[in-house]
Amino acid sequence: MADENLRGGLKAEIDVSPRGSESGHLGAVASHIADEPIAGAISPIVLAGFVPLVEFTAISLLGTAIYLAYVVPDSGFAAYYPLTILGLSAIAVLAFHSIDIYQVQAFRAVVLQFSRMFAAWTSIFMIVFAIVFFARLDGVFSRVWIATWYSLGAVMLFGLRVGLAGLVRTWTHQGRLVRRTAIVGGGEAGASLIQSLEAQADCDLDIIGVFDDRGDGRSPERIAGKVKLGTVTDLVEFARRTRIDLVIFSLPVTAEARILAMLKKLWVLPVDIRLSAHAAQLRFRPRAYSYIGNVPTINVFDRPLADWDVVMKWLFDRVIGSLTLIALSPVLLAVAIAVKLDSRGPVLFRQKRYGFNNELIEVFKFRSMYVDQCDVAASSLVTKGDPRVTRVGRFIRKASLDELPQLFNVVFAGNLSLVGPRPHAMQAKAENRLYDEAVDGYFARHRVKPGITGWAQINGWRGETDTAEKIQRRVEHDLYYIENWSVMFDLLILLKTPLALLKSENAY
Repeated sequence: MADENLRGGLKAEIDVSPRGSESGHLGAVASHIADEPIAGAISPIVLAGFVPLVEFTAISLLGTAIYLAYVVPDSGFAAYYPLTILGLSAIAVLAFHSIDIYQVQAFRAVVLQFSRMFAAWTSIFMIVFAIVFFARLDGVFSRVWIATWYSLGAVMLFGLRVGLAGLVRTWTHQGRLVRRTAIVGGGEAGASLIQSLEAQADCDLDIIGVFDDRGDGRSPERIAGKVKLGTVTDLVEFARRTRIDLVIFSLPVTAEARILAMLKKLWVLPVDIRLSAHAAQLRFRPRAYSYIGNVPTINVFDRPLADWDVVMKWLFDRVIGSLTLIALSPVLLAVAIAVKLDSRGPVLFRQKRYGFNNELIEVFKFRSMYVDQCDVAASSLVTKGDPRVTRVGRFIRKASLDELPQLFNVVFAGNLSLVGPRPHAMQAKAENRLYDEAVDGYFARHRVKPGITGWAQINGWRGETDTAEKIQRRVEHDLYYIENWSVMFDLLILLKTPLALLKSENAY
């Protein structure tokens, strides 16, 4: 339980962290690396789960095609053939799983993986032939169909694996199948950690550089061949300008004060944070650690959404978002006509807001203000009876109909989710202070994509945020949502949103 107590203590301290808006000024080397174009990451877990689905589908379609081309014209349709095809396809994929060839490392080794796959594929069909022979099913199943499926299936599987190996090599070269990693803490501990990580077989880490607050001889400019790119404050800006997947602390567990000070800056980032234990004298039970190869680490923070969660969230947004957009298209058309007839100017209003990982995105809204009084930066909050708001604008803002065009952001641009922390305008303020100045840990809400609606909104925290207490409550609800996300939670929030809009009193 020692490691759980440590993590709990760290998180308890960080929950009351100072604001995370500090921004360092990156040096020339760090800026150059941050500005290099980087392809998006591909989750090895998702890839390893997707390949069996592809192979199951391919095997089934091949068996079906041979059946339709050879058996059906001569013997007609028989229901037991499709059932057999599905059953044997599933057995084949399960057999491939049992010989451990659904891993990224196996995908790279074409000869080794296919020799094992071919052995399993051959074993399955030998058993099938034996069953057909000994059970005297010659008149039930076509032996030509079975033999053709076996032969063409082997060729097809080999082709698929060759193609997959090529894709994996390309994605690896592009950096899409590696975890871009930053090391926090230089000196001997940092050098030892880097050397241990790079010595791992099939290491999937790309160590970008080292960040350390110390500027003396204990933290030189180059550690184990890696350049020191700046301080921990610089790492926050660096991770917002380029893709960082993993941060590993090389500091010993005993340096708790230094670790806490650094984590208070880093926890707002959507990255995995690990504390290296490879050189620690204090040892827990092996199962207390997570391992990178054989290097033990302690999990401090995990990114909120990773692997299959990202896929599920993406599917939820695109499928439900598209259906919602179609269902509400008459409402969108009616509001657009009303806005156009009420005052001159464009129907839609575009506004820069902060999105995932503090990136600037452009969101769409129905224009609710007079065109010559629109406040693009939202430097002045809309208040009750605000003269800048049009007649139609007052109604659509009260009913949140002005937000409906953000469905275009969800379905087409992909920079918004249906559910998530609401994106705030760049200059939005509470009590004349920018939100990140008014609320501690404000930027932690940007660890996931922002949403059209959210947990804060259905709990009454929408509309005017003229006090620090109001934005504080929003952030608290946003962080609760991030820590407890699930598809069912998103669905619950969506279903409750119309009811929350009916009883809202804070939207002007």
